[in-house]
Amino acid sequence: MLPVPPVAAPAVARRHRRSPRGAAACALLALLVAAGCGAPDLRPPAPAVSVPSPSPSPSPDDGAGADAGAPGTAVAGTALAAVVELEVKGRAPRTGYDRDLFGHGWVDVDRNGCDTRNDVLARDLAHPTVEPGTHGCVVLTGTLVDPFSGATIEFVRGQGTSELVQIDHVVALSDAWQKGAQQWEAATRVAFANDPLNLLAVDGALNQQKGDGDTATWLPPDAGFRCAYVARQVAVKRAYDLWVTQAEADAMVRVLRTCPDEPLPTDAAGPVRPSAPALVEPPVAPPANPGDAVDCGDFASWTQAQAWYDTYRPAYGDVAGLDGDDDGVACETLPGAP
Repeated sequence: MLPVPPVAAPAVARRHRRSPRGAAACALLALLVAAGCGAPDLRPPAPAVSVPSPSPSPSPDDGAGADAGAPGTAVAGTALAAVVELEVKGRAPRTGYDRDLFGHGWVDVDRNGCDTRNDVLARDLAHPTVEPGTHGCVVLTGTLVDPFSGATIEFVRGQGTSELVQIDHVVALSDAWQKGAQQWEAATRVAFANDPLNLLAVDGALNQQKGDGDTATWLPPDAGFRCAYVARQVAVKRAYDLWVTQAEADAMVRVLRTCPDEPLPTDAAGPVRPSAPALVEPPVAPPANPGDAVDCGDFASWTQAQAWYDTYRPAYGDVAGLDGDDDGVACETLPGAP
């Protein structure tokens, strides 16, 4: 019987040292793949924009959550991606600001015959009615679902009631003045102050509370509207090349990270509202019933008699008995009768 050869002790595995060139190559590939030195994924990524992490500066309660400040990317075309396109620098002095530098009140910049305030009321109110004889311009009543609070406000034009619904400049005029508008021509400032993209019908008290605040200092109480509100501020500042402060940019990112797909507004439409009928003029109250105070002898011509008859007949019938044969023609014996 042949002797069994002894089993050799297991050899200790030797560590192979990578050459500097191989290590560098692997390190480079490691930047392209999740781990190891395997082949990188060559599929083109979706268009995205790198969004910096906001600095931990104080800001209004934006409901952003614990992950709001995490670094990442944003899809092109969203409001979040557009934030990084805004220039960031300090606020200029408010010196020289005057509301009239942006035009004397509301004007008709789009030449449709109506001033901008009434245009925005007609756009943002549900079931608006207009004053007869104003070519559909002067809004008398309507219902506002306030975007700032979510509350419903019944608008009635008049002293003591009109101010309950105000038109907010989403980017306040004073804020714009301190972030680029000082250098604009007068016509540009007027266009900015009347641009529907920058205007919303809102609760008057909340509009006063906002003042000239930006995203860093004021946000709507209704957290569900904050994404759309901030997105509109971004759109306006981008359209007019207005800059933002660092605190403002940080606040915009914090809010928009909670809704990374929020689109950048590109038109002048206001908040989405339930479908409402087209503008209608309220019914005109009929004149008081004249009774039988006149007869055909009180008119100099048939034309005058017929005009009187046509005024009162729709509401009261032939109260004065001017149409004896009930054929719709009054006082047929007067000169000019058909």
